[in-house]
Formats: sequence, structure tokens, C-alpha cells
Amino acid sequence: MIAAALLLSAVFVPESRAPGVRRLDLPGQVLLTVVLAVVVGVLIEGPRIGWTSPAAWAGYAGAAAATAGFVWVESRRPEPLIDPRLFGRPVFRGAVIGAVAVFVALSMTLLLNTLYLQHTRGWTPLAAGVAALPLALGATVCAPWSGRMVGRTGPRVPLLLAGGFITAGGLCLVRLTPHSNVLLLLTAYAFIGIGFGFANAPITNTAVNGLPPARAGVAGAITSTARQLGSAIGIALAGGLVTAVGPTGLAHASRPGWILVAACGALLLLVAYVAQPREVAAGLASSRAR
Repeated sequence: MIAAALLLSAVFVPESRAPGVRRLDLPGQVLLTVVLAVVVGVLIEGPRIGWTSPAAWAGYAGAAAATAGFVWVESRRPEPLIDPRLFGRPVFRGAVIGAVAVFVALSMTLLLNTLYLQHTRGWTPLAAGVAALPLALGATVCAPWSGRMVGRTGPRVPLLLAGGFITAGGLCLVRLTPHSNVLLLLTAYAFIGIGFGFANAPITNTAVNGLPPARAGVAGAITSTARQLGSAIGIALAGGLVTAVGPTGLAHASRPGWILVAACGALLLLVAYVAQPREVAAGLASSRAR
């Protein structure tokens, strides 16, 4: 499969590269690592240490200072790790926000679903995994479909579908109880999986086409980082919601998480409205011509 993917990429994927090799931006890497580590750390430890404790406030201050330092350093380097000016483009900014939102929703879904099914309902790990199959099936079927839609019509329609399905899936579970109907659970998982499948191709397309071709690698790297950040934030938030909650109270404690999943879907609907302005449409036309 890997060999086939490499061969197909070499034949069908158009080449794009920067005019020269970029130099290592060590200060930017260090500061960005500090920002991400502190933010995720505070989200994980917040329920234990208290959101208004001195340690939490120190974390907030540290994250703010590191973020300000990162922006200041990057705006003055000739070859920054991440050029802050890139986020002045609404298309690119929307794609990055969308990537974070999608993976927050997915990570929260996977963790909350696993804890709920195994601890509250007493299902075995195998049964919980089987129950999640609609999520995996929806993503598997819709991901290639989304790619074809992006190639034909651009990213807006699949983003709208992604946002709609993720929102619907989250809303299905906002009244979750220890005895919620299994069919409702499977439907919600299927909706979220379908939304996830539709989301990835248009987000990547929007980010890459929102920048000049020479920066396609930068766009892909930033959106990939945004996905990983979304995963970390989603896990941290989901864990924070159910920390120190017993099996009987887990369903109720997880309800804000499902509201957040629905909100991430709604955010994708907003991203869809900025996903295909002139520069993205021009990139689509250029791809078709090639």
C-alpha cells in the first residue's frame, strides 16, 4: 500500500517546493513548544489544582508570555518557523481553526465514548470497540468521497457537510444518560465519523491553496500541527470533565463535552463560508488545468 501511495503521488500530485532550503529556527521551536506544553498542561491539571489557584494563574501568565514572545521573535526573523503574517489571510486562518476544531471533536468523542461505555454501562473493551465501528466506517467511506468533491467543486460543500454531521452527532448526546438508547449512540457515532471523513480533505485543500505554491509545505505542516494540538486539547478537556467522577455520574459530567463537540461542528460551518474565495478558486482551476 505504501509503495502504491508513493507511485500514485509521484504520477498525479503536482510538485511544489520553496525556492531554497529554510534555516533552522531554534528560538521559534523552543517558544512554540513552551506555549503548547503549558496550555495543554494547564488544561489537564486545571481540575486538580483549581482553575483560579496560584499554579493555574502562573500557567496562564507563562502561556501568554511565551505566546507574545513567539509572535515577537517570529515577526522579526528572516525565515521564521511560522510567519505570523500568514494568519492575516482569512482562508488560511480558517483552515487552521477548522483543523483544531475537528480534532478536538474527534478526540473528545473517542475518550468520552470509551469511558462511558466501559465504566458507566459496563461493556467490555471489545464491545465498546464494536460500538465505535459506525464512526470508523463513516470516516472510511466519506474521506475519499470528500476528496473527489473537493477536486470537483472546491472545499465549501464538504466542509458544510462535515460541520453539519459533527454538530448533529454532538447534539444527539447532549442529554446522555446511563441508559441512553444504543441506537441513539450508534447514530451519533456515525454522524461524527461521517463529519470527520468529510472534513480533512477540504481543510488541507483550503490551507494549501490559501498560500502561494512555494509555501505549500509550510501550510501542510501548520495544519498538521493544528490537528495534533486539537487532539491534545480534546483529550485534556475531556479528561478534565470526568476527573474524580464515578461511573454513575459520568454520563451527566460528559454532557458539556458533547456540547463542545457540537460547537466544533458549528465552527466548521463558519469556516466553510471563507473556504473558497478567489485565491482558493484560482488554485482549484489551476489544479484542474494540470
